[in-house]
Amino acid sequence: MSTSEKESGKFGRIKTAVYGRTIMILLGFLAQLILLMVGYSWLSSYSFWFYAFFLAISVVVLLYMYNAGGNPDLRLSWMLPIAFFPVFGSIFYLTIVSQPGTKVMYEKLRRLSEHTKEYVRPRKENRDKLREENPHMGQLARYLEQCDNSPVYTSTSMKYYSLGDSQFVDMVEELKKAEHYIFMEFFIVHEGRMLDTILGILKEKAKQGVEVRFMYDGTNVLWNLPNYFPKLLEKEGIQCKMFAPIRPVFSPHYNNRDHRKILVIDGKVAFTGGINLADEYINEKERFGHWKDVGAMIKGEAVERFTYMFLEMWDESQEEPEQYEKYMFPKDAAVSDDGYLIPYSVSPLGPERVGERIYLDIINTAHTYVHIMTPYLILDYQMIMTLTYAAKRGVEVIIIMPHVPDKKYAFVLAKTYYNQLLEAGVRICEYVPGFVHAKVFVSDDVKAVVGTVNLDYRSLYHHFECGLVMYRNSQVAVIEQDIQDTLEKCMEMKVEDYKKLKLTDRMLGRIMRFVAPLM
Repeated sequence: MSTSEKESGKFGRIKTAVYGRTIMILLGFLAQLILLMVGYSWLSSYSFWFYAFFLAISVVVLLYMYNAGGNPDLRLSWMLPIAFFPVFGSIFYLTIVSQPGTKVMYEKLRRLSEHTKEYVRPRKENRDKLREENPHMGQLARYLEQCDNSPVYTSTSMKYYSLGDSQFVDMVEELKKAEHYIFMEFFIVHEGRMLDTILGILKEKAKQGVEVRFMYDGTNVLWNLPNYFPKLLEKEGIQCKMFAPIRPVFSPHYNNRDHRKILVIDGKVAFTGGINLADEYINEKERFGHWKDVGAMIKGEAVERFTYMFLEMWDESQEEPEQYEKYMFPKDAAVSDDGYLIPYSVSPLGPERVGERIYLDIINTAHTYVHIMTPYLILDYQMIMTLTYAAKRGVEVIIIMPHVPDKKYAFVLAKTYYNQLLEAGVRICEYVPGFVHAKVFVSDDVKAVVGTVNLDYRSLYHHFECGLVMYRNSQVAVIEQDIQDTLEKCMEMKVEDYKKLKLTDRMLGRIMRFVAPLM
């Protein structure tokens, strides 16, 4: 049997295992939903007092939600099902908010963050210098240091990639140089040339004694990888974990996915951005036209923050946090200054919405322009008001969106926001060649953000994310040039374009806005 035939058979078996497990998980969820609905129907018809009891609870829940803090759009989305389905809606809401597993995870990650503080030096001198140059950036830096344990770094360089194709080339080259350890954390992992190439290097490095850790999100067991994939890697000497693996038992913590993309090599080099480990991200395979994605390579002191981000998430499933001494940034790997860089993490479990705070800060402090690339546009009231106010005060606000969507429901939902933004002066342009998966903000030729955070509720409120804030870095100009080059391949949207959509699409989009904060 030829090598290609063996590979084809291997992937065929993997797909069979994946699809078989997916069917079992979906059947498990369906059985639980049916059981809950049957039980609810039986109890409500059996006892008037049961129904009255939960009706009273529904009233209490609604009063609590109305007076609670947090996102008003999210509260409204919960109020509607509770009002229309008092008993079932209340039970479902109480199940979500009282989930002990989520609270345990939050407490564990909080302790891990405290553990990390033993190793992260605050770098107050960098923050003070930044504040002298730009008071607003100094305030943002103070917020990130206090609320996210993310200091300001100067002895750091960064390289921007306008396509996943070019980032992949450098990822391969840097992986081949690894001598001590390799940490990888990705949201999507799918068989193909990209994964095969990287796994080949990881296996070879593991044989050479390099410590290799590989972590990916548990949703991959539904569509991409078999449940036994970690064991396959462990046989090759690679430590492997799934974050929050999905099982045929309903749990609200499945809503909090690990959407981060992090690669750290020897504490000297780190990669982040929108690129996952699948062939469409490097345009090796076409799914939704040309795939426009971006990323960043970081060298120097700022790499340490990505190292600790990875270790915190890895240790979430450990009994005790490990010691980080051997993973600290090697002093002999220092590089010359290139502006200011602040790597940051986003957690859905704490009170802070770091990803949204950073985006709002950039828009609010912009003087001339804010240019944005995002695959999704599902906005809360605060973000809408911030974008429209910036445009009304004369800031050029441009949002680049895909013209070829990957998810129709998300695309028609995004369209429902277009006219409100367009009428305020925000420009929206769609990338005609295909799909935009990039997550980029750039403003006033001096500041930018590259990372994993989309402009939607999932990234801003429900997912674990990461990113990189840069100020007066040489790559800010490169990012803005990429925006301008991308705009040449875009078509600009007009208010009247919304009326050209099919009536069914407009209706679907409006209906989806009811549940958008829960998506």
